[in-house]
Amino acid sequence: KDMDTHTYRLPLGVCAGIAPFNFPAMIPLWMFPMAMVCGNTFLMKPSERVPGALMFLAKLFQDAGAPDGTLNIIHGQHEAVNFICDHPDIRAISFVGSNQAGEYIYERGSRNGKRVQANMGAKNHGVVMPDANKENTLNQLVGAAFGAAGQRCMALSTAILVGEAQKWLPELVDRAKNLRVNAGDQPGADLGPLISPQAKERVCSLIEKGVKEGASLLLDGRNVKVKGYEKGNFVGPTILAKVKPNMTCYKEEIFGPVLVVLEADTLDEAIEMVNNNPYGNGTAIFTTNGATARKYSHLVDVGQVGINVPIPVPLPMFSFTGSRASFRGDTNFYGKQGVQFYTQLKTIISQWKEEDATIAKPAVVMPTMGN
Repeated sequence: KDMDTHTYRLPLGVCAGIAPFNFPAMIPLWMFPMAMVCGNTFLMKPSERVPGALMFLAKLFQDAGAPDGTLNIIHGQHEAVNFICDHPDIRAISFVGSNQAGEYIYERGSRNGKRVQANMGAKNHGVVMPDANKENTLNQLVGAAFGAAGQRCMALSTAILVGEAQKWLPELVDRAKNLRVNAGDQPGADLGPLISPQAKERVCSLIEKGVKEGASLLLDGRNVKVKGYEKGNFVGPTILAKVKPNMTCYKEEIFGPVLVVLEADTLDEAIEMVNNNPYGNGTAIFTTNGATARKYSHLVDVGQVGINVPIPVPLPMFSFTGSRASFRGDTNFYGKQGVQFYTQLKTIISQWKEEDATIAKPAVVMPTMGN
């Protein structure tokens, strides 16, 4: 009796973000605007490979009226990451990047009592049913596999062709052959270079390993040459077929313009393949059958599912819900989950007894000076 209970959502204080190279503007915008709207200040570390985009964002943010000191930028590599993980004033860390880095940041940050959300690697599967719209599906597969040279965590890097859809493979190869490789600032370029010579070397190594382990190399992009950039980090569209789940090119995230193709006889077999893979970022099914789509979306153990949508990245009012080995933490990025991550709850219980209430004599005259 006479008690009230209220729960408030309050800012944490100082939060931090660590962003990858591949989306140097978009990923920071997943982080600091929401954190700051929730009342926090923010420390942002961009990738050391592309620090400029965040500096432009910060300047725009400052020009828009953000108070000094509310958004801060730190540059660096391991020492900067360790500083963020260890500093006692930082309450929460948002990270997007590789599994190796994400696991390290999640473990070290959590050990120091911080909230950590880490979006990490992926092996996103596109399941192609024989009743799918063929033209649309082939175009979607090629665009989702090779766009951004495959350097995105939602790239559709794995195709499972079910039943009669396996006959579409030659046409898939032909469409991939028509993509144009060039510097990203050149007109008509469909895909550009990889981020570094080391990245190119790793991608080429995984292609070679796939061939040695028994995959069929239907399209080889390792020897592509771009005029004026003969020593550039370019790899053209590459397709490995007859891939098996035990092959390295299937088990590892390649992060390059490489599509690995597996075959399944039934939808159930395809679902089993997807669920046996440790990653759970995104997946897509291509079909014109609603019951098939419903079964797949309910049974597949992946955080984001597209039905005839190759890259199912949610709009900002929802949340980015990658799962399993693709995510560490218990609260995802942006949307309602993002607000929850950057805030903490405080519950206040108060008691004001009715019998303690006082009733003052009402004033019936207009207040005047001295009264």
